[in-house]
Amino acid sequence: MPAGQDPELLRRLLRAKDAIDAASHEEWPVARLAAVSCVSEAHFARSFKDAFGVPPHRYLLTRRIERATALLRDTDQPVTDIAFQTGWQSLGTFGRTFRDITGESPGEFRARAQAAPHELEWVPACFVSAAQRPDLTIAVSEKRRQEAGDTMNPTSKEVP
Repeated sequence: MPAGQDPELLRRLLRAKDAIDAASHEEWPVARLAAVSCVSEAHFARSFKDAFGVPPHRYLLTRRIERATALLRDTDQPVTDIAFQTGWQSLGTFGRTFRDITGESPGEFRARAQAAPHELEWVPACFVSAAQRPDLTIAVSEKRRQEAGDTMNPTSKEVP
């Protein structure tokens, strides 16, 4: 958080952050978040990133994935229900994004997490969530491009 940031602005930004935390399954376009914070859209987007280190959309994505991992780990709900319950509009987008962020599909994550539930039994849920919170320092699409660049070298294409 920048040292010189206005305390009133920070309180307004925290209102938006709290709104996302309370209802991460809802749509949160910048216009809606800016309205919650009572600032312009451009000022909100810039200030949110300055204050919290990530853009608002990436913060929302982090919260959705965090909630989905908890539901996959702690319930037997179908993956489709979890996807829609956590704010995704399609199962395909949820699955692809989940894999991009966690490195495994929702089903693989559930199988691994439920195979050894006793390991986290005595750890408070807030600590488990914080430890498993995805670290989205770059956009998911950028991560996907970087990984594709590692597997394909466009300069080494051979002409048949």
